[in-house]
Amino acid sequence: MSSNIESNFIDYVKIHCTSGRGGEGSAHLHRDKITNKGGPDGGDGGRGGHIILRGNKQMWTLLHLKYRKHIKAGKGGNGGPSHSSGKQGKDEIIDVPLGTVAKDHETGEQLFEIMEHGETHILEEGGMGGLGNAHFATPTRQTPRYAQPGQEASEHWRVLELKILADVGLVGKPNAGKSTLLSSISAARPKIGDYAFTTITPNLGVVPYRDERSFVVADIPGIIEGAHEGKGLGIRFLRHIERNSILLFLIPADSDDIRTEYKLLRNELSQYSNYLGGKKHILAISKADMLDDELKDEIRKEYKELSFLFISSVTNEGITELKDSLWRELNDDGDFPISL
Repeated sequence: MSSNIESNFIDYVKIHCTSGRGGEGSAHLHRDKITNKGGPDGGDGGRGGHIILRGNKQMWTLLHLKYRKHIKAGKGGNGGPSHSSGKQGKDEIIDVPLGTVAKDHETGEQLFEIMEHGETHILEEGGMGGLGNAHFATPTRQTPRYAQPGQEASEHWRVLELKILADVGLVGKPNAGKSTLLSSISAARPKIGDYAFTTITPNLGVVPYRDERSFVVADIPGIIEGAHEGKGLGIRFLRHIERNSILLFLIPADSDDIRTEYKLLRNELSQYSNYLGGKKHILAISKADMLDDELKDEIRKEYKELSFLFISSVTNEGITELKDSLWRELNDDGDFPISL
């Protein structure tokens, strides 16, 4: 992998969250020019600030949180005389991309996920404000001189993971031609180079279709054998595929064995989760400009049990048919026939 590549795509952060402590209740007794020894009129303390996540459809990365390891909300104000309540602590609102999953770092428990623009969830709850002494007056204790303290702040390490939301996910080994395909069918301009992991971060492209329709394609780092165990970019890559509606398997025409490579890709997905292994998909043989008609016929005969398309991002061969197939599958709720 090229060490000179710098990426602004961050899909995992660990942050320390501290909510605001609740304000103290007041133990004030009423006094004025006429009243020397009045009853309790202490107000309640204000709630401490929450730490809140909010979905933002214009964001695609958690980069803004990479160097912001500690997040703290405001303390609630103390209660005052004349039943005046303390000011609520300032909430800390953090915008995140759609597809962000929040987890507890210690247990790994998933707390919630953000799927809609403007959707909010409390990541760390602020402490409740203490009750003022007015709440504790009784017929036998008419002037209580005590009030509740505010609830302590809450603090935890939280993990945020991003799972990209896209209609189509490109699946293939490194150098299968995924980035080249994405750049040819959309306005996306992913970095392309000649090294083991051509793509080291997901790239999204909006693919124009007929009658001004469109769909989103994600080019995600290539699979190597053992990806489900974390080899290569492994689980980081597989996590993003979970949200794709359909998968496009790409195998280059110069592959040593198309059948074996297809099985390897399918196996890595199945080993990660049965759900991924059974996802709808289309198989395409990329770099078809390397083949003449005779070689294509030989491949069709050798792998006659597989259903696939020949495509070339260089000559645009099969690209229109590929778009049609993807659109058809995206808008069809039926099961996709799986070979092998």
